[in-house]
Amino acid sequence: MNPQVVQFLLKTTKWRPELDLLRTILLESELIEEFKWKQPCYTLNGKNVVLLGGFNEFCIVSFLKGVLMKDPAQLPTARGENTNTWRVIKFTDVSEIIKLEATLKEYIAVAIQIEKEGGKVKIKECSTDPLPLELLDQFAESHDFQKAFNSLTPRRKRGYLLYFKAPKQSKTRTSRIQRYRQ
Repeated sequence: MNPQVVQFLLKTTKWRPELDLLRTILLESELIEEFKWKQPCYTLNGKNVVLLGGFNEFCIVSFLKGVLMKDPAQLPTARGENTNTWRVIKFTDVSEIIKLEATLKEYIAVAIQIEKEGGKVKIKECSTDPLPLELLDQFAESHDFQKAFNSLTPRRKRGYLLYFKAPKQSKTRTSRIQRYRQ
């Protein structure tokens, strides 16, 4: 039991019963409970395997190498259209978790086995073209900013570019870029 996770759960109000039950199920496995990215994280030999999280409309169990899990029912799904590797199962009620408890334990066992076997996720190529014009303008103003951006990992660049490109209005794209320039 990780004291930071206990504190996190004590502060959680909306999904506390659901997260408590999911945590109990995870603690029955051989995974080690840690606290990373301000949420419960379950690891095997120092490698992240499963995360728990609560959002406004649901709580989730995230399988970090979920794309490698063979699941004909396709219960774990991609969190969003740009999610490459993670697969999540969403819950809105304790009864849903109880109903799927045996299945969840199977998924956890599969995730553990994938980690033990050294499963590697093939990351999709991160295309950086075309860069938004607003970003190119910022690069023209500061060579150091361009150098710093180009030194980021491909996945980090991809994340920023998805965020920078999303707004329809140029002024919003510019303000996002300026806000994250540091």
